[in-house]
Amino acid sequence: MKMSEYGLPQKWQAEWINPELQINEEKRQPASVLRRRFSLEETVNAVLYITAHGVYEAYLNGKRAGDFVLAPGTGDYHSRLCVQAYDVSELLVKGDNEIIVCLGDGWYRGSVGIDGLTDYYGKDIALLTQLEVNGKPVLCSDENWQASQSGCIRENDLQKGEIYDARNETITDWHGVKKEDFGYGNLALTESVPVIEQERFEGKLIHTSNGETVIDFGQNLAGYTEIRVHAHEGQTITLWHGETLDENGNFTQENFNPGDRNQNGGIEQKIVYTCKEGLNVYKPHFTIFGFRYAKVETDIDLSDAEFTSIAVYSKMRQTGFFECGNADVNRLFLNSLWSMKSNFCDIPTDCPTRERAGWTGDAQVFAHTAVYLSDCLPVYRKWLDECRYAQKEDGLVQNIAPVNNSGSMISNMLQGSSGWGDACVIVPWTLYLAYGDRTILEENYDMMTKWVDFSLGRAKDTRPQYQDNPYKEYLVDQGFHFGEWCQPGVDNTEVMKNTMMNGAPEVATAFLYRSAALLSQIAKILNHQEDAEKYAEIAKNAKKAYRFTCTDEGAIHSERQCEYVRPVSFGLLDEEEAKKAADDLNSLVVNGGYHLNTGFLSTPDLCRVLAQYGHIDTAYRLLLQKECPSWLYAVDKGATTIWETWDGIREDGTVHDSLNHYSYGAISGWLFDGVCGINLSADGLVIRPCPDRSLGWAKACWDSPKGRIESAWKYVNDMMEMDITVPMAAEIVLPDGQKHSVEKGTYHYEISL
Repeated sequence: MKMSEYGLPQKWQAEWINPELQINEEKRQPASVLRRRFSLEETVNAVLYITAHGVYEAYLNGKRAGDFVLAPGTGDYHSRLCVQAYDVSELLVKGDNEIIVCLGDGWYRGSVGIDGLTDYYGKDIALLTQLEVNGKPVLCSDENWQASQSGCIRENDLQKGEIYDARNETITDWHGVKKEDFGYGNLALTESVPVIEQERFEGKLIHTSNGETVIDFGQNLAGYTEIRVHAHEGQTITLWHGETLDENGNFTQENFNPGDRNQNGGIEQKIVYTCKEGLNVYKPHFTIFGFRYAKVETDIDLSDAEFTSIAVYSKMRQTGFFECGNADVNRLFLNSLWSMKSNFCDIPTDCPTRERAGWTGDAQVFAHTAVYLSDCLPVYRKWLDECRYAQKEDGLVQNIAPVNNSGSMISNMLQGSSGWGDACVIVPWTLYLAYGDRTILEENYDMMTKWVDFSLGRAKDTRPQYQDNPYKEYLVDQGFHFGEWCQPGVDNTEVMKNTMMNGAPEVATAFLYRSAALLSQIAKILNHQEDAEKYAEIAKNAKKAYRFTCTDEGAIHSERQCEYVRPVSFGLLDEEEAKKAADDLNSLVVNGGYHLNTGFLSTPDLCRVLAQYGHIDTAYRLLLQKECPSWLYAVDKGATTIWETWDGIREDGTVHDSLNHYSYGAISGWLFDGVCGINLSADGLVIRPCPDRSLGWAKACWDSPKGRIESAWKYVNDMMEMDITVPMAAEIVLPDGQKHSVEKGTYHYEISL
């Protein structure tokens, strides 16, 4: 079963139907089941068009249409509600047929976002579906359908979980439906990939120190648990899902259930399943969790029970593969990959537990790594659409897309952070470099120009302390900014207070320069010559404003590594200044015991900057550092995903914050473009490996849009051997400085050390 390549129906004859005749305001609603019996003379070229307010599963003659989990997906439903089109010819028969559709709350009215808001888009759930055979409607949602709320799913919520009663498989109390006038103006055919079930992990029962029974699936992921158990009718089994065990080895959800969410019932991530007699096989329908562990509460004999975790994420082919001679670094790479899988559920999100929100900053810093790891273009493309829908008239790009906050005065004030909003320029540019498709630039060009113009507008009102800057109208010291978020040793709350009071000119002006400079290049590619000149001029002056206020004639004086990484990686310094800044950065790292102190925005470029300016040893010692803060600290603590903060599990075992955030996993981008040297850009392909004996050997393979690229190196006594495969003409730069212009093919090199 696959989603059809047909467009939307030429004309909608289907009507919106609401299965709930009344809503119980005091509690969560059961899922609704809708049905319709119909007869067919032909079944060839049958297409089912379907969408919903809420999430749906559709069955024709008992067989499911498609495998899209949580269809129709997320988004700003006011602007666009996606419709799926399934080729269902093989599910139909001549004569009598039956369609059954089950509707859950989903993103439409279930718990969403930072605040766990409900009823964000409305209190209703509703169905719209049209079955066509050879282009002619043969079945439409209308008043002739029947509905019931007496099915097995008694409650469902994306974050809280699902309550299921297997004794309700036979429904007898059907009733009518209500027609609704929701219209068709926001409907669009799905252009992205579906969210589907993927890897499966068998669970292992363990008993914790406080006497609880817990299942360890061995891998933190986003998805749900499948239960297979023999039981008596009426027995129940409850599963609570969490990411880790606490300092005493007991189950906990404390790391993703902060106090403010607990007041709203918390993020339960709970399944309550009531059994029928005999064998019970169940997995949730309308919820997903972020978890590695599940706590079990039941009086059922579990001696022959089977528990399987199922990873659920967007259908993306893995394209990047990396291995080296260090097992911890290999695990780090896998952790980056798994955090990407866990957070690419229809759109890129921050975490699969607490927020599940499409944060722009997270998506921006990881994009360069994401294009190596998976074929992620469809997911990013859909999300960029959401960024456009969320953009304000004045050009402000909101921090989260689709928007799912309360809309309060405070939440509206804390928007448009530099480094977050700049995702609207940086992400399309990154995708263009990897995939070579101008379309992604064209689709987002207006959003980019509006954002850069908005950022420049912020610079017009300069704070008194910066009035002496001759380029003050290009110094962005106004507006809210997260700054260098999640730096070790820095209180994020204090950072937010400080930026609200004093601005964040170093971060914000640097990003004005970065986005304006990229936009100038983009404008040239799209043949907007006047814009190219305009944004080049903005970039030039933003650079001067930055240098005047944020540097001492090009020299940097700071104890924070980010303030060296950012200007070097962005090109805000001339070559001599950049070399000096990189040298000073190296001294900071060395004097800091080879620990990093960067946050979200500059961590992706830290090792890259050091290695680029000759400090290869320091870059590798940072990579291999195991004391916190470091990448391998989490690995040493048994992490199977990337953590939100460097010390997500502290030395004493206490846990805090999300343990499945991909942002710091952006180091894996350097494993490809630095360690193994695979660099594909609009200018062509360059292979420039940066080896070091500390890894022993390394190899990377990227199934790029241009074809398979492989780069491997290893140390053999006093020799280094390199094997490189390229699918196109490329330049190979060896560690000893040799350069080779090559055509498509495989090449072997040996270098004496």
